Amino acid sequence: MADPKGFLTTGREVAQSRPVEERVRDFKEVYVPGSLLPIISKQASRCMDCGIPFCHNGCPLGNLIPEWNDYAYREDWQAAGERLHATNNFPEFTGRLCPAPCESACVLGINQPAVTIKNVEVSIIDKAWETGNVLPQAPERLSGKTVAVIGSGPAGLAAAQQLTRAGHTVAVYERADRVGGLLRYGIPEFKMEKRHINRRIEQMRAEGTKFRTGVEIGRDLPADALRRRYDAVVVAAGATTARDLPVPGRELNGIHQAMEYLPLSNKVQEGDYVTPPITAEGKHVVVIGGGDTGADCVGTAHRQGAASVTQLEIMPRPGEERNPGQPWPTFPMLYKVTSAHEEGGERVYSVSTTHFEGDEEGNVQWLHLAEVEFKDGKLEQKPGTERKIPAQLVTLAMGFTGTDQENGLVSQFGLELDARGNIARDDHYETNVPGVFVAGDAGRGQSLIVWAIAEGRSAARGVDRFLTGASSLHAPIRPTDRSLTV
Repeated sequence: MADPKGFLTTGREVAQSRPVEERVRDFKEVYVPGSLLPIISKQASRCMDCGIPFCHNGCPLGNLIPEWNDYAYREDWQAAGERLHATNNFPEFTGRLCPAPCESACVLGINQPAVTIKNVEVSIIDKAWETGNVLPQAPERLSGKTVAVIGSGPAGLAAAQQLTRAGHTVAVYERADRVGGLLRYGIPEFKMEKRHINRRIEQMRAEGTKFRTGVEIGRDLPADALRRRYDAVVVAAGATTARDLPVPGRELNGIHQAMEYLPLSNKVQEGDYVTPPITAEGKHVVVIGGGDTGADCVGTAHRQGAASVTQLEIMPRPGEERNPGQPWPTFPMLYKVTSAHEEGGERVYSVSTTHFEGDEEGNVQWLHLAEVEFKDGKLEQKPGTERKIPAQLVTLAMGFTGTDQENGLVSQFGLELDARGNIARDDHYETNVPGVFVAGDAGRGQSLIVWAIAEGRSAARGVDRFLTGASSLHAPIRPTDRSLTV
C-alpha cells in the first residue's frame, strides 16, 4: 500500500481552480495547469489499500485504483500509467468528466473525506502524455476480419481501439464533421479541452483505426451496405433523442434543446464560427434541468455574457449528506456545486414550467412557473405559487429518451428494442441481428462516460469472440450489470 498512516496525517486536497473573474473570460479548462502534481503523491498516500477495495465495484471499469495510487505515491509514473491503462482506454476523459462513483464507494469515505481518486487519475495520465509514455499499440498481426463502429463517442472509441489492438481492421463512422461524439460537441471546452480528444485520435490512427466523418448510417449509407462490407458492426450511436417540454409557447423563438445550443459554442472554439448562431450575450437565460448538461449550459451562458442565468429543477434540492435510502457504498444523489455554479446564477428547485410568453415578433420573453411538491408519490402544483421570470433564451436540458430512430438506423438493421426503448442485446452485447452489436447509451440508455467506455470494452470482447471464437480482451461488465451505480 501507500503510506500506512497517510489517511491519518493528510487531509483531502483537490485541484486548484482559476479565479472566476479570469476563467469566465475564456473557454480554457477551469483548473490551474500543473496545480495537481505537487500535491498528488500526498493525496495518493491516503489510499488505505483496503482488504476489499469497494472503489473497484464503484467504478464500472473496475479500475485498479489501490495499485496506481501506490505507484503515484512512490512517483513511479510509468508503472502508474500502465496500471491505469490496463482497464481504461481514456483516463484523461474520465479524470476530467466522470462524477467519480469510485470516490462514493471509497472505504475511507465512510467517516472521512474520500481519496481524491479522480484527481490522482488525471495526474497520472497527464504525466504519461508529458513524458511520452502514451504510445500507439499496433497489433502484431491482422486477423483479416473487418468491423464497422457507428458513433465516435466514448463507447465507440473504446470498442474501436480494443478491436484494432486485437488485430481486426476497424472503421469508425461519425455523422458529425469531427470525431468525438458528445465529447466533441456536447462537453464544453472549459470542462475538457478538445486537444485531449485530438491526441487520442492520432494514437488510434497510428494503431490502424480508420475514421469516416460526415457519414450517417441509415441516411448517407444504408445499413445493408454496411453489413455486406464488414464482418461485424458495433452500434454506438448514443441516446440522442432529447426529452422535450410540451407546454404552451414551446414554439417561440429562443427556446432550444441543450444539444442545439452547446455544439455551436464548441464550434466557435474549433474556429467554425466567429460568434455562435445561438448566443446568450446580453440575454436573460433560463436553463431547464438541474443535471450536468444543465450546468454546462450555465457555464457556457456565463462565458457568452448573459445578463442573468437561472437554472430550474423540478425535483427538490438534494441533501448534502447521504440519505438512508442511499447508504455507502452506493452512488448518492447529493447537492453539488460545479465550477459553472461557482461562477454565478440562481438555482431554483421544486418548480415546473407552465408556459412561455413571447413578444409580437414571436420571441420568448417570459417563462411562467409554479412550485410543485410530492403528494402520495406524485408531483402536484402548489396553488398560489405561480410567477414569471424573464427568459430571452431558454435551453432544455432534461435528458434523453433513447436512440435516434428517424434516420433509419434501427429499422434498416431490423433491431429489436427492450422495454426501456433501448436497443436490446444479450450477455455478449449482440443484438437480435447476428454480427450486429450495441454499446453505450444506445443499449444502456443515458448514462455516464465511465459506463460508456466500460460498455465499449465489453462489446469489443463480444465482437472479438464472434469473429474468432474466443477473446482475451478485458470485459469489465455485462449488459445486465447495474451493480452499485446507475
